Amino acid sequence: MTLRILATGGTFDKHYNELNGTLGFADSHVPDLLKRCRLTIDVALEQLPLMDSLDMVDADRERILASCSAASEKAIVIIHGTDTMPQTAQVLGPANLGKTIVLTGAMIPYEIANSDAMFNLGFAAGVAQTLPPGVYVAMNGKIFAWDNVQKNKAAGVFQPL
Repeated sequence: MTLRILATGGTFDKHYNELNGTLGFADSHVPDLLKRCRLTIDVALEQLPLMDSLDMVDADRERILASCSAASEKAIVIIHGTDTMPQTAQVLGPANLGKTIVLTGAMIPYEIANSDAMFNLGFAAGVAQTLPPGVYVAMNGKIFAWDNVQKNKAAGVFQPL
């Protein structure tokens, strides 16, 4: 089995700019993270334009859907910004692609101390191989169906609707 990972950015992939104190995008952290995770499954990494999910528009979600549809792999992990992850799941879910698609992200960027990025990627990779076909959100040890998930921004967690 090969696992496809789609990197779309989000907090997960943000870099800290020491000069101006901002977070932005450069190269994806995912290749380095995959080495650190020591996954023993074959991984096909596809990098889409890295962006904050608040900047995503319908065309970006359609690009993600097209990548999932074109993938030969039956297990797909999408690294996505947490703010609009449920909206992207709502585009993917009704497509019924016959694949297990798991969206995940991070509340703290990978390169910042105490980030949840590595755990969430490992968790998503594991559940993508074991869950039945469908679309899921996997964050911080919990799994949600695509049509029953929301981000509680006040608490900083994902929860059912």
